Amino acid sequence: MKSLFKLRKYFARYKTTIYLGFLFIFLSNITSVYVPLFIRDGIDELRRQISSPALIKYALLIVGVTFISGVFRFLIRQTIIVTSRKIEFDLRNDFWSHLQKLSFKYFQNTKTGDIMAHATNDINAVRNFIGPAVMYSFDTFTLFVFTLALMFSIDVELSLLSLLPFPVLSIFVYYFGKKIHLLFTRIQEHFSVLTAKAQENLNGIRIIKAYVREQSEINHFRNLSYEYFKKNLDKIKVDSLFHPILFLTIGSSIIIIMWFGGMKVINNQLTLGELTAFILYMGYLIWPAIAFGWITNLTQQAAASQKRLNAIFAIEPEIKDSHLTNYNIKSLNGEIEFRNVSFKYREKLPFVLKDINLKIPAGATYAIIGHTGCGKTTLVNLILRFYDVVEGEILIDGHNIKTIPLKVLRNEISFVPQETFLFSDTLKNNIAYGLNGSSEIEVNQRIEEAVKIAHLTPDIESFPQGIETIIGERGITLSGGQKQRTSIARAIAKGGKILILDDCLSAVDTSTEEIILTNLKNFMKGRTSLIISHRISTIKDADQIIVLDNGVIAEQGTHEELVALDGIYARIYQKQLLEKELEEI
Repeated sequence: MKSLFKLRKYFARYKTTIYLGFLFIFLSNITSVYVPLFIRDGIDELRRQISSPALIKYALLIVGVTFISGVFRFLIRQTIIVTSRKIEFDLRNDFWSHLQKLSFKYFQNTKTGDIMAHATNDINAVRNFIGPAVMYSFDTFTLFVFTLALMFSIDVELSLLSLLPFPVLSIFVYYFGKKIHLLFTRIQEHFSVLTAKAQENLNGIRIIKAYVREQSEINHFRNLSYEYFKKNLDKIKVDSLFHPILFLTIGSSIIIIMWFGGMKVINNQLTLGELTAFILYMGYLIWPAIAFGWITNLTQQAAASQKRLNAIFAIEPEIKDSHLTNYNIKSLNGEIEFRNVSFKYREKLPFVLKDINLKIPAGATYAIIGHTGCGKTTLVNLILRFYDVVEGEILIDGHNIKTIPLKVLRNEISFVPQETFLFSDTLKNNIAYGLNGSSEIEVNQRIEEAVKIAHLTPDIESFPQGIETIIGERGITLSGGQKQRTSIARAIAKGGKILILDDCLSAVDTSTEEIILTNLKNFMKGRTSLIISHRISTIKDADQIIVLDNGVIAEQGTHEELVALDGIYARIYQKQLLEKELEEI
């Protein structure tokens, strides 16, 4: 239950509307409880003398009061339930906003399906508490108080007798409440596993089909789904015991009233109208008793879900602006320096980069080459501050990278990742993704320039809708080379003083690669450029080439200098020359 206290700020935001909703509940219940009194008076008066005017009078009174109560009931939903949807909207947006601020490491260590379960099932369970649970808590409480007050005004002894089963009910509610909380927590946790598996399968459908693993995945998903089914069944068993106990309690109270109330009517201690009103009021208590169990269920589910959400909200981004940030830095020139930089992904893992010392002048083009796993991508990830260095420091324009506002840093870097990611949108919107706040004319100009440099124009002209073509999820309708060139165009359109190309021409043939590199030369003038590649042809014209080996800078120099050195670079170059000669045979 303590986890739900985190919702106080949302309730405070809409407190006026919520209080208004409580007022409507009060007015709705205070009018509705008069109906049994009118029935009591009507029965007693008609017993003395049956007359049409009396019958019409009480019928109109009952209909009128019921109508007024119904109007207030409508207003309750327009205030409290609508407010619960607004709070759900705020909570979901806050959750999404918090996710966007979390560090890259969090997403590496957390399954996407798990996050999706939080964003859907957990927030929906909390919404059910904010709306129905809160509304019916106050509703049932006021109805219970008003009903008991009127029952005591009719007959104190009979009222006390009707309440005898309720202490037993409170014991059951406490027991079942704890049980439901535990079971629902397990259900939500397993739903995350199930969602993660579904998401993973859909993303990897090509591999599943290529390796003929459909049946294996079906069986695995069926097993997970069956576990989810069993956990839900355990909760249903508890629910199936809980509700009959509620009805048994209310039924026991009605039996007591019928017996002792009937005896009082026979002994002229109670009128027939009063007994009828009493039975009707017991009917009024049935809903609070049932709702009490339902509210307990909703509250325990919400508490379990909010606890899971709070755990995510409590995670502080590792990479963020801090007291060290210098907000006077508004732009960058692009000089990059690594001073004694070492990095490892976790405490107990080995260093990926070791004692890197490197200075890249502003406007220079540097290339990085090395065997797979030598730390090339890690090096550029540190410039983007996806991670912070473990030892040493990185400086840009003489400023420690940690003092540069994250927004300024990343706005000045155009990045083409090794793994191309495109959104399920038009080709145009994907290329214009980094152009925030630009006018339509400027956006179109930049896109046109970027498309030419990335050599995408022939492909766009072949598409039926041209640049407005929807490319599907992750760019599924494009070839590997088209995806990479679209990603390059996106980085070019964004601009910035630093350009990072992380092995982004691997799916492009050598002739297309040559065209793109020629086109890029003008764009790269005045920009600091870092090119990572396994192909010598991609990087041979760079001002300096860095050869990484086992996380250290093994060699550095121009293409000619490194070939003459006859080291790692020369061996890679000779191997690629031989491969090219074999292809031409």
